[in-house]
Amino acid sequence: MANGKLLVAEKDGVHVLKFVGDVRVTLGPTIDAFLTSLLETEDFKSVIIDLTETKGIDSTSLGFLAKISIGAQDSFGIVPTIVSTNDDITRILLSMGFDQVFLIIREPLESTVKMGEVPFKNMPEEDLRKKVLEAHQVLMQLNEDNQNTFRDLVVALQREQESSTVH
Repeated sequence: MANGKLLVAEKDGVHVLKFVGDVRVTLGPTIDAFLTSLLETEDFKSVIIDLTETKGIDSTSLGFLAKISIGAQDSFGIVPTIVSTNDDITRILLSMGFDQVFLIIREPLESTVKMGEVPFKNMPEEDLRKKVLEAHQVLMQLNEDNQNTFRDLVVALQREQESSTVH
């Protein structure tokens, strides 16, 4: 089970995604499924990702967030917003190049909208491995530092994927 959770709310086409706790690869399928459906929403106007209650976030989860930004920009011409009040999280976002694909705000959101929790979604290990690979490939697109950081991991995941399809 995941240590983190994803809360969501929507008002007038503005979607707020709040990541609470320690957001790790185990939450990846939940994030990915929700983000995919979000981009297919007819009344989509904007997305705000609230990381004010995020204690930690791994590279796979960051890759899924980058994917939503790229999708929102490609499909709707919208640059999503990330709200981060934790200096450590903000430092990670900036080092990954998120300031190129998100508007980053360091002040907490003022909202009275009630949020609901997205149900935890499991995924077979092989499918999860593909999603982890995809998330890191997205991160590598953001900048050269990410290419250098994640190259070995991506190559290893690709080899693992190839060897599992051979057997």
